[in-house]
Amino acid sequence: MDSTIYLIGPRGAGKTTVGKALSLTLDYRFIDTDDWITQKYQQTISSMVQEKGWDFFRQTESEALVQVSQPNQVISTGGGMILADQNRAYMKSSGVIIYLQASLETLVKRLSQDPNEAQRPSLTGKTLVSEMNDVLAKREPLYLQCADIIVDAGLPINEIIEAILAKLAK
Repeated sequence: MDSTIYLIGPRGAGKTTVGKALSLTLDYRFIDTDDWITQKYQQTISSMVQEKGWDFFRQTESEALVQVSQPNQVISTGGGMILADQNRAYMKSSGVIIYLQASLETLVKRLSQDPNEAQRPSLTGKTLVSEMNDVLAKREPLYLQCADIIVDAGLPINEIIEAILAKLAK
């Protein structure tokens, strides 16, 4: 299999953690689009959004997706990557999309423990529970619409990797 694998899901779903493990297992290169943007622009996503706005960030995110996509790569996308029609279409046409589906409880627990919270700007200014509930309500249909494979992100990492490999083999 020489395709690009895209990991989608909300922040806290484990896209980076799963992506690194999956890329090692498949001997693929790993790319995190948020990290790529941060390195290219030499600023955090939080400060980019603060200075230039969400529209600029979303455009930058779309450009990053196209620039980093190559065969034999696992790409961890930003949680909002699926908001743009062209991003969903691009991923669908150029690789396999894996949705790491996580419950609200799992996401809130992980994000509450995440030391990189400052890297991720609040989308709404609401509490974490309210924000993540709103994010899931809005994005879940988009994640489901474009996913080729859906995996329970609440499972232990080794089980997530096993589930992905089993589904990729089909």
